[in-house]
Amino acid sequence: MNSSPNISHDAVLRARVALLGSGTLPVKEEVAAYRVLVHVSPLAYLPRLAVALWEYSRQCADQPRTVLALHVESVEAARRMCAMEPGRTDLLVGALLAYREQLLLVHRAADVAAVDAEIARAEGSPPRT
Repeated sequence: MNSSPNISHDAVLRARVALLGSGTLPVKEEVAAYRVLVHVSPLAYLPRLAVALWEYSRQCADQPRTVLALHVESVEAARRMCAMEPGRTDLLVGALLAYREQLLLVHRAADVAAVDAEIARAEGSPPRT
């Protein structure tokens, strides 16, 4: 385990126990555990955090601002993944597409062009127009 001066070892232990001790942990608690564990082992937990945030956003569909914040965090987690990590591009593009869709739902179309450009860069293709 990496030593991090800002992370409580008790919190890390509780997060690991929560993930290991229950076969059906609610996604909100799963997200909370991954948020802690990503600080001590980012390579292992960033992809899981990104996916769990997307899953959690689906449970908050009636709260568009919360969904938007969860998608932002999911995109950030995917961006932080190592470029050589298998599946990083697919995860990043998926997170960006979900974020793009939510931007349109909350009437922030002006931000969509930047997301489209990042999707194009991630996929190695020209930006959408």
